[in-house]
Amino acid sequence: MVITILSKVSGFLRDITLSYFYGATSTSDAYIISITITSVLFSLIISGISTAYIPMFKQIEHSEGKQSATYFTNNLINIVLIVTTAVILIGLLFSNVLVKLFALGFDEETLRIAVLFTRIGLVGIYFTSVTQLFSGYLQLYGKFTVPAMVGLPFNFIIILSIIVSTQTNIVALAIGSVTAAFIQLLFLIPSLKKTNYSYVPIVQFTDKNIKKMVVIVFPIMIGISIDQINLMVDKTLASTLVEGGVSALTYASRLNDFVQGIFVLSFVTVMFPLISNLAVQKNKEDFKKSISGVISVVILIVIPASIGIMILAEPIIRLLFGHGHFDEHAIDMTTHALFFYSIGMIGYGIREILNRAFYSIQDTKTPMYNASIAVILNIILSFILSSYIGISGIALATSISALFCSTLLVIKLRKKIGAFGLKGNFITLLKVTFASSVMGFIVYILNKYVLTDWSSPIKMGVVILIGGSIYFILITLLKVKESKILVNFLRDKIRQNKPKPNGG
Repeated sequence: MVITILSKVSGFLRDITLSYFYGATSTSDAYIISITITSVLFSLIISGISTAYIPMFKQIEHSEGKQSATYFTNNLINIVLIVTTAVILIGLLFSNVLVKLFALGFDEETLRIAVLFTRIGLVGIYFTSVTQLFSGYLQLYGKFTVPAMVGLPFNFIIILSIIVSTQTNIVALAIGSVTAAFIQLLFLIPSLKKTNYSYVPIVQFTDKNIKKMVVIVFPIMIGISIDQINLMVDKTLASTLVEGGVSALTYASRLNDFVQGIFVLSFVTVMFPLISNLAVQKNKEDFKKSISGVISVVILIVIPASIGIMILAEPIIRLLFGHGHFDEHAIDMTTHALFFYSIGMIGYGIREILNRAFYSIQDTKTPMYNASIAVILNIILSFILSSYIGISGIALATSISALFCSTLLVIKLRKKIGAFGLKGNFITLLKVTFASSVMGFIVYILNKYVLTDWSSPIKMGVVILIGGSIYFILITLLKVKESKILVNFLRDKIRQNKPKPNGG
């Protein structure tokens, strides 16, 4: 989690750098759309494959041995490279059409820049695809630190390219993204060598494990495709509402992703190989306990974070992005979008956990159906709500959809595996919501009426420190069981670091 925080902070610095030099303008819109398109194509190729890869590897290793699992890995990497080549060629041929699909409201100049950025950025899909698979391979061997660190060199290169682009040519933005993806892949090589991994140029489409994986991956890819359609609709709607709308929505979304990345995905990343292994061993009790435990921890952290962000949305945006070309209008748009994204933060978190639970038992159809419902609901609500409250309506639609569909997933998983500690999760939710609400009220009073003359950075730090302390005291008094684990952990660490008598 510590490494993930550092990686996400560097990602924030990347976004802040972009907002400082380009603000919420047509240039930043064009750049963000090009990144979105390459990310969508990357997701279509690799997200489903990398998700199914970990449980497949565990099953092959369990039934056929480590050598067969490594053979499967090499075969899969080479097939992915072949598929990636085909997708990149299609993307190059139809880049103009792709940009228009994602940004219908762009004028001719913005469209031209976005197409150019997209064509350059497509090359980076090669590197990101292989990086994703190698990260999964390292996680299987308990190496979580280095895969979590790949964001650091990636973000540093992009920050450098943004600065260089202001002094040279804006094309440096797109070149920087490709270079960053390549450096990211190189960063994993030393760790791969330590696992004794050896690359072999094998391509066998008829391999039985590849065939099985295709069956598993297909529903995941359908679900991801549906999610990307949703993303496309959101970006297109934002591009038609106001200039800079795509940028404002993206900055708000990334702040939301920051919390998800630290407090949800870091847990999910460690949990996934564990529960996949438990599923292979048919250890149902520990499987259920693991899922329930992660849900409770996510509730403990995400609920107060979402309430805090909703209350402090404006000062957070002003502090992080309110510099350079990021004007008052951009601050206002991004603040409102962030507020409404935060409402559904717990929904996103629970959905990520439960999707992995289904994937670990090789049920990929349920998440696909759930994603379909979520996207249909999101698109309908986006059109309705954006007509009343602009880009904020798009963010609110996303939150409502996430909350509704995460509830559906909870119900479906309980039917499939039986009771898995939902009563305990619900009690934790009630206690945490009460403690977070009290904390939120005090934070609001401090920020609005008490610390009015303080400078923004100091004021923000003090408010967060006081709010966090109040929340911690409340969850301890309310006897939230996860808080006891945290207190015991801190107590043990203090005892370990306490100097022993006589230098012992």
